[in-house]
Amino acid sequence: SRHYVDRLFDPDPQKVLQGVIDMKNAVIGNNKQKANLIVLGAVPRLLYLLQQETSSTELKTECAVVLGSLAMGTENNVKSLLDCHIIPALLQGLLSPDLKFIEACLRCLRTIFTSPVTPEELLYTDATVIPHLMALLSRSRYTQEYICQIFSHCCKSLDSETLAFAFVRMQALKCFSVLAFENPQVSMTLVNVLVDGELLPQIFVKMLQRDKPIEMQLTSAKCLTYMCRAGAIRTDDNCIVLKTLPCLVRMCSKERLLEERVEGAETLAYLIEPDVELQRIASITDHLIAMLADYFKYPSSVSAITDIKRLDHDLKHAHELRQAAFKLYASLGANDEDIRKKIIETENMMDRIVTGLSESSVKVRLAAVRCLHSLSRSVQQLRTSFQDHAVWKPLMKVLQNAPDEILVVASSMLCNLLLEFSPSKEPILESGAVELLCGLTQSENPALRVNGIWALMNMAFQAEQKIKADILRSLSTEQLFRLLSDSDLNVLMKTLGLLRNLLSTRPHIDKIMSTHGKQIMQAVTLILEGEHNIEVKEQTLCILANIADGTTAKDLIMTNDDILQKIKYYMGHSHVKLQLAAMFCISNLIWNEEEGSQERQDKLRDMGIVDILHKLSQSPDSNLCDK
Repeated sequence: SRHYVDRLFDPDPQKVLQGVIDMKNAVIGNNKQKANLIVLGAVPRLLYLLQQETSSTELKTECAVVLGSLAMGTENNVKSLLDCHIIPALLQGLLSPDLKFIEACLRCLRTIFTSPVTPEELLYTDATVIPHLMALLSRSRYTQEYICQIFSHCCKSLDSETLAFAFVRMQALKCFSVLAFENPQVSMTLVNVLVDGELLPQIFVKMLQRDKPIEMQLTSAKCLTYMCRAGAIRTDDNCIVLKTLPCLVRMCSKERLLEERVEGAETLAYLIEPDVELQRIASITDHLIAMLADYFKYPSSVSAITDIKRLDHDLKHAHELRQAAFKLYASLGANDEDIRKKIIETENMMDRIVTGLSESSVKVRLAAVRCLHSLSRSVQQLRTSFQDHAVWKPLMKVLQNAPDEILVVASSMLCNLLLEFSPSKEPILESGAVELLCGLTQSENPALRVNGIWALMNMAFQAEQKIKADILRSLSTEQLFRLLSDSDLNVLMKTLGLLRNLLSTRPHIDKIMSTHGKQIMQAVTLILEGEHNIEVKEQTLCILANIADGTTAKDLIMTNDDILQKIKYYMGHSHVKLQLAAMFCISNLIWNEEEGSQERQDKLRDMGIVDILHKLSQSPDSNLCDK
């Protein structure tokens, strides 16, 4: 160890750098080596090199990495580092222009501040530190991660002075909104922070008042929104329902500046997205649905245009307004039928969405597709507005070579348009949807495979023979069986659903089984033998029951002893769902009025099926007993 320390004093800077790098490799995961180097006085020398003007940035960065590694050791190591005044040296390092060096200093600070032996107030000895850390938040993913960890650790006991100076700056608020976003751990911490005897959320609520600067109102609303979405504040809490939501609706009014309207609508969309009660409240606050229609007309209000520059800026950014409006409409209409009806009845709404589908901005297209998808959950609308506006046409166009994020939503919507009660089903089929969907089932992205096969399943439901034949031909049996062994459970379930829909009504069953019977029986056997959950096996037995319902297709089961034994096995299974599905197969094989029923009954009797039925008729499950 002595040798490592000696090299730090070499007059040749190259040798010093190499010495620090070798030291770094020697201490990784080696607590004994870390302790030795600290005892031998490596820390003061490393800190000297870290702060020396003449040191290269690379050397400074490597020193910070080694110090971070030493801090990762025992609590005693951290104490030794603190005794050498490491914190001021690292905080000084944050003023460097070099991002890699800043990240190394922050990583080391994070390790030190999250140690129980470090007094948290060391972060607050210099009033410029917190604003500087906030300014660094957005530099990179790492600066964000490390600073958030430092804050969430040190904010547990913020005293009011430290907060008071940070609060004067909007930066503090912005910082909290960044910290809380999709971060339950930090949000739970922030909810309980006391400032001068008041909880942080109550302070945010005070900042929502109309007499506060707009930026402050908006950012406080964001903080409360993110804390609510992260589960730290309930959705029915008064600070959300009576304060945050109305404040965000206010931001959508056409008196506000373009960027305020955009941010207001997007934040509100995020707040109400998972909660139907908030969606209902928002939809009747200040005529919000009508107010959003203005997002398509006026990029800025007359009162806001004080100069030509502003007008020019707003015209260039008008697409952001449209995107925000689509997002908010999508959230508003996510669950409630009446709200969807209101949105669609807003002036020219369907035309606007359809126009949005072909805009040049990917963000607007995505938001328009999301909005349509949300509205397409309504059976009533699928039958009426969606039909009147031939929504499927632009949608099919969107599906040609779109980026994945749009494809996932658009194909999900196509699933809804292909339900059997939707009048769009016919024209979509004629426009080449089968090939398009079969193509999606070959995607690397599991969400696209699921949607492709799901849409085909909806398409095959109660469809005529020609459509079914088209699907089988386009998909190819090879691809069908590839999907049956897909690693994604959803893909497997929807593929079984497709098979079940293809094999319905007798003539279709016989026709498909006459051409693909051997492969289908093989696939069924494989799944019934495999390690699959109850739902998968139940679907597979239902497919067998459909095959058993065919006229000629029955023979494929009756001549296959392996399959008959499997049906028998599942009749005695411990799970009622599987027993019922297996019995369904048997009952379809034994109808008296069908040709050959006598021979089939004899064969099943010989297999011991009757004995099992006797036993099952004593079952405590009434459904099973009746069957």
